[in-house]
Amino acid sequence: MITRTRTRVSAALAGLVTLAASGGLLTATATPAAAAVTCNSPVWTAQYYANTTFSGTPKLTACDSAIAENYGYGDPAGVTLPKDNFSVRWSLTRDFGSGGPFTFAAETQDGIRVYLDGVRRIDLWRNVSTTQKKSVDLTVPAGRHSIRVDFVTWTGAANVKFAYAPRTSAAVDTVKPLAPTGVSAAYDRAANRATVAWAANKEMDLAGYRVYRRTGAVWTRVSGTALLTARTFADTPPPTGEAYGYEVRAVDKAGRESAGSTDGTVTTVDRTAPAVPAGLKATDGPAGIALSWQPSPGAAKYAVYRQRTGTTEAAAQVATVTGASWTDAAAAEKTGYTYTVSAVDAAGNASARATVSAARGDYAPGTPTGLTAAFTAGRGISLAWTAPADADLATYDVYRDGSLYREGVQGTAYTDVTVEHGTTYTYTVKAVDKAGHRSAPSGAASATTDGDKIAPAPVAGLKATAREDGVLLEWQANTEPDLARYDLYRGEWIPDDTEPGGGVWLFRQVEWIDKAATSHLYPAVPDGERSMYALAAVDQWGNTLATDINDVSWVEVTELGAPTAG
Repeated sequence: MITRTRTRVSAALAGLVTLAASGGLLTATATPAAAAVTCNSPVWTAQYYANTTFSGTPKLTACDSAIAENYGYGDPAGVTLPKDNFSVRWSLTRDFGSGGPFTFAAETQDGIRVYLDGVRRIDLWRNVSTTQKKSVDLTVPAGRHSIRVDFVTWTGAANVKFAYAPRTSAAVDTVKPLAPTGVSAAYDRAANRATVAWAANKEMDLAGYRVYRRTGAVWTRVSGTALLTARTFADTPPPTGEAYGYEVRAVDKAGRESAGSTDGTVTTVDRTAPAVPAGLKATDGPAGIALSWQPSPGAAKYAVYRQRTGTTEAAAQVATVTGASWTDAAAAEKTGYTYTVSAVDAAGNASARATVSAARGDYAPGTPTGLTAAFTAGRGISLAWTAPADADLATYDVYRDGSLYREGVQGTAYTDVTVEHGTTYTYTVKAVDKAGHRSAPSGAASATTDGDKIAPAPVAGLKATAREDGVLLEWQANTEPDLARYDLYRGEWIPDDTEPGGGVWLFRQVEWIDKAATSHLYPAVPDGERSMYALAAVDQWGNTLATDINDVSWVEVTELGAPTAG
C-alpha cells in the first residue's frame, strides 16, 4: 500500500507552480513559467530533484508548512520523479528571537542531513530498510538563522520527518526573551483610557506578554496575573494630569521575563482633587481670626468659606489664597463663625472641605490706613484716611507732631485750620470704637504750609519833609521778592503830667501803601506839633517788623505851624 500525505502538482501544468501551505496540505496555483516561487518564513522552500545528488534544475519548487512525508514505494505526488533515486531539499531562514536551547529531531528512510547555518547537525546518510531516527540538543544564537534539510531515497519505501522546537524547561532554558518592539501608547481623554500596542515577539517559545506602568522610577504591572496573548492592552490610569509611562515585557514558556520595551507615554486628564487640608485650626486675636492648615500635595490654591454660627445663612467664599494660612480681619467682634477650607489644584479640582469654628472677641479697632496730608492756601492742612474694618467703629483721634490735637473726629477726613506759614506739621490718626478702645496709630503724613515766618528787612533811607499840605515821606524801595505792601504808622507824643518833660510816643497804623511806592504824602494838619512816622514792609505771608515798633524804620518831624492871616 502506498500512503501519500501530500499532493503535488506536476511541473508540466504550467511550467512553474507555486504551492502554498494550507491546513497541512499543499494547494497549487498555476503561475507563469517565468515567475519565481517565494515562500514566506517560517514556511519551508522545497526543491525536488530526479537524482540523489541535488544536481541540475529542480523538477518542482514548492512551499511546505512542515516536513512530514510518507512516499511509500512511489514518487511524490504532483511532480514527475522516479520512484527510486530522487531527492528533496528543504530550506528556510527565520528569526529565532533571543535564541536558546532547541531540539532538532529527524526520522527517515532513507537518508537525511540537517544543517544549521551551513553546519551539519544531523547525519543519517545511508540506504536503510527501516525508518531511522535521531535528535540532537543544541543552542541557537539570537537572531536570524538558516536551516537546510537534505533528504534522499535510494530504493524501497521512502518517508521523512523533521521538526525543531525550543526546549522550555526552566532548568534548561536560561535565556530571557527579547524585549518587545514597536510599542505605542494612545490616550482617549474623554474615556480616560490608554491603549498600548506592540509588534509580535520573535520568540518561538513565547508564552505571552505583561504590561507595566509607572509615574516615577518604579514599574507596576497593570495587565493582571494572566499573560496576554493579544498585542494590545487597554488601561485606565489615575486621572491625575500626570505623565504615565508604559512598557511591555515578553515571557517565555520557561517563565523568564524579558527586559522592558521602550516606553510609550501618555498624559492623563486631571480629574483628581487634592487631599482635604489637614490640621485646620482657628485662633482669635487682635488682628482677626487666624486660620492655618497643613499644605495639601498638588494644591495650587485654597478656597476659604465662612458662615456665622447659629444662623441658616449659606457659607460664602471669603478668600482665595495660595499659602496655608489666612486671617479674617473683617470678622465682626463678639460673633461666632464656622470656616471651611478646600484645596484646589491647577486644573480646578476642589477637595472636600475641612471645618473649624471660632468666636471673635472685643478688641481695639484696626489701624486706619492711607493717611494723607495736603496744604491748601486759605484753608489749612486737609487730612484723609481709610477706615479699618470694624463694626463698632465710633470716632477718630488726630495727633499733630506727636501730641493729641483733636478728639472725637467723625468720618475719615479733617482740616487743621490753626496752622502757621512756613511750618511743617506731622499727623497720625487713631480709630476709637464704641467701647473706647483705641487702635494703634496710623502711618504718619506730613505737610508744609506756604510762605515763611521771616519779616522783610527795615525800610532804608526813610525821611520826612513837613509841607503845608502834610508830611512827605520818602524811602528806598524794598527788594524783598515776596513784598506785599508798606504799613505807615504815626506816633503822637503823650506828655506825662507826673514827670516834668516826660511822656511816651503812641503809634497807630494810619495807611497801607502800595509795594511799588517809594514816597507818600500824609495829609497832616499843620499845627506845628512834633510827630514821628514809622514805615514797615509787609510780605505776602503777613510777616512784618511792626510787631515790635522799635525794629522798624522811623523818622521824627516838626510839622509846619498854622498859617497866619495876612
